[in-house]
Amino acid sequence: MRSYRDLFRTPEFTPFFLAASAQTVAQTTGGLALGTLVYRATQSPLLTAVSMFGSSLAQVLGATFLLSAADRLPPRAALTGLALVFAAGTAVLALPGLPVWAVLTVVLAKGLAESVAGGVRWGLLNELLSKDGYLLGRSVFNMMSGVMQIAGFATGGVLVAALSPRPALLLSAVLYLTAALGLRLGLTRRPPRAAGRPSMTATWRTNAVLWSSPPRRHVYLALWIPNGLIVGCESLYVSYAPQAAGILFACAAFGMLAGDVAVGRLSPPGLRPRLGTPLLLLLAVPYLAFALHPPLPLAAALATLASVGFGANLAQQERLMSLTPGELAGHALGLHSAGMLTMQGVSAALAGAVAQLVSPAAAMTALAAGSVAVTLTLAAAGRRWEGRRTAHESSGASPSTSRSAMSSAHSCAQRRSATMSRSSSP
Repeated sequence: MRSYRDLFRTPEFTPFFLAASAQTVAQTTGGLALGTLVYRATQSPLLTAVSMFGSSLAQVLGATFLLSAADRLPPRAALTGLALVFAAGTAVLALPGLPVWAVLTVVLAKGLAESVAGGVRWGLLNELLSKDGYLLGRSVFNMMSGVMQIAGFATGGVLVAALSPRPALLLSAVLYLTAALGLRLGLTRRPPRAAGRPSMTATWRTNAVLWSSPPRRHVYLALWIPNGLIVGCESLYVSYAPQAAGILFACAAFGMLAGDVAVGRLSPPGLRPRLGTPLLLLLAVPYLAFALHPPLPLAAALATLASVGFGANLAQQERLMSLTPGELAGHALGLHSAGMLTMQGVSAALAGAVAQLVSPAAAMTALAAGSVAVTLTLAAAGRRWEGRRTAHESSGASPSTSRSAMSSAHSCAQRRSATMSRSSSP
């Protein structure tokens, strides 16, 4: 699969893509509206950040208890049902007089549902496309996300300024309903990718198999931590520029779009594995300049430049898929999504707490410095691991030893899962 035209000729890709587009607009429009609503009511950077990104905090619970459902539920039914859950939750958030604790409860419940949705969504994409088409398909989804975030933040900003946050939340709920209808009508019925019932035990077992490989652990950490800390910086846009946060969000989305185009479409395959560390540094370094409290035009330019670094995610996801058995693709991508969003939620809460003590600009600078430090540490650890592996192979040991051990662990996990499934059947 070599072109975007090939992607959209793939059966079911177009309705799947359009439904995801509607959900992205719904998420960004509703997130900006909710953050503005909470900030106006509380003047608290912490509560504002948690209201916008707190759903990500629930991802760790989903990754711990629910993620086995990503490969064990029929994709069409699961995605349609989850879109309806998001619509209902967003409509509840638009109710007048809803206390902040109730707002945060709904936000966390939506995050728990999203932890499963991520695994189902990306596992289905991996199923719809050929193996060589996944990166191109994910690149298109990321580019769509950038464009739709620009549209969503612009729409939300206009509605919030001209009317109030609640009409923007209601529009978000309608878009989720539209996405649910598109998924139900546009996708065919498919069986689950894996046998057995979703369970906490199956989730833990597969998480352990995925985490048992040092290369995969390194990829997961690189996907989760630097990215999450920078999203913590973004969670302070409303506090940093209350009247123009939509501009900063839209500029960041444009930068992300540019990065995804550069990595997913323009960079040659041989170059992509070497782009991870430079792009992660680009993601963080511009935010160090926020220590100088830049005016809005410069802040927007810095946010745009930094967000080009989100293109690192594509190269890292390609690496993750190359290290993961196909039958675990949905779970592996769900673990990536859940871990990344969890870190984003933790970082948003951390950023808000620091901003309460100092200022939004100082908190953004501190999180960016942390992201740089983590990226450099992971790069050094990766070089050390590669050096040990090369030395081990040159000493005459079989290079397939670690892969054989992982395959054995995976086979044992499959046998235990099958036994458990048979014993629990009626």
